[in-house]
Amino acid sequence: MNYQEFLQIVMYEDNHLLVVNKPSGMLVQGDQTGDTPISEHAKEYIAKKYDKQGKVFCGTPHRIDRPVSGTLVLARTSKALERMSKMFQEREVDKTYWAITEKRPPKTEDTITHWLKKDTTKNLTHAHMSDKKGGLKSTLTYRLVRALGDRNLIEVKPLTGRPHQIRVQLARIGCPIIGDVKYGFPKPTKDGSIALHARSISFEHPVKKEPFNVVSPIPKAFVWSFFEDVV
Repeated sequence: MNYQEFLQIVMYEDNHLLVVNKPSGMLVQGDQTGDTPISEHAKEYIAKKYDKQGKVFCGTPHRIDRPVSGTLVLARTSKALERMSKMFQEREVDKTYWAITEKRPPKTEDTITHWLKKDTTKNLTHAHMSDKKGGLKSTLTYRLVRALGDRNLIEVKPLTGRPHQIRVQLARIGCPIIGDVKYGFPKPTKDGSIALHARSISFEHPVKKEPFNVVSPIPKAFVWSFFEDVV
């Protein structure tokens, strides 16, 4: 991703934070694949824009799964990283996701709770209806925004922050996200993305102490074209 390409995904920027609309398929932090993560692209962007010499700081206080798109907060200072990380850990950040499923959820809106247990060897999370098999209590609220044939736009607000939480919990109620073969959707999308988008994020700015909110436009992918007019 070059400078101009990165510039197109920047949603907000100041001396402390850099908020981007992460494309699906891009890593947030490096892993065993060796692919360049968005945090490194961000450092290159900052270095070029501000003509910074030497090492550039860019921290990642939270993550979004690789096949998921949407609002990602990066920290430009160690102070912002420390404060944002604490806010995410203490659930002081309000996150809203949009998901598209083929199957309509059992209710128009609901709060659902499962106990999630991660299989680290397979990078797969299992959702159980009780705590008898262990796992962490995980809760989200959802609302059916619009239904168009076999395309259902669902707004999701996770109340806890577990690995793959939205993906596995929606699958557990019979609504796997389009393209998410890991959690039960029968086929992948052409570009390997899943129809899950981190739509918006709200919190108190870690330095300015002002209300802060960013909303990221939905991807250009075909599956999202059904809901281009939804505000």
